[in-house]
Amino acid sequence: MNLALWIGAGLLAVVALAGGIIKASTPREKLAASPGGEWTQNAGAGSVKALGALEILAAVGLILPAVVDVAPVLVPVTALCWILLMAGAMIVHSRRGEFRFAALNLLYLALAAFIAWGRLGPESFAG
Repeated sequence: MNLALWIGAGLLAVVALAGGIIKASTPREKLAASPGGEWTQNAGAGSVKALGALEILAAVGLILPAVVDVAPVLVPVTALCWILLMAGAMIVHSRRGEFRFAALNLLYLALAAFIAWGRLGPESFAG
């Protein structure tokens, strides 16, 4: 189970890092023209950059605290925060009729829930 949680956290960290870098470094207009990025037409450039920064921080928070064994409780806390972020993303995509992207967000949410459950429960870093 520990291995599955590490793999899940690693996969989710890659998704968060990639999404975060794209949002933080790509102009909003270019994002709005890409598939899945249409929602940025209704968001301010600062909001998009802030979401990108949060995703980059999530990538770090899913891995680094456990690797360096400093405040490893931040791993499940980060996973819980990711659940909230994905719930918001699902709402945005669903309202826009982008159900394929909402389903993808649901998959990420489920993976984060697995990580939060595992790291708060049976495979916690405590002890």
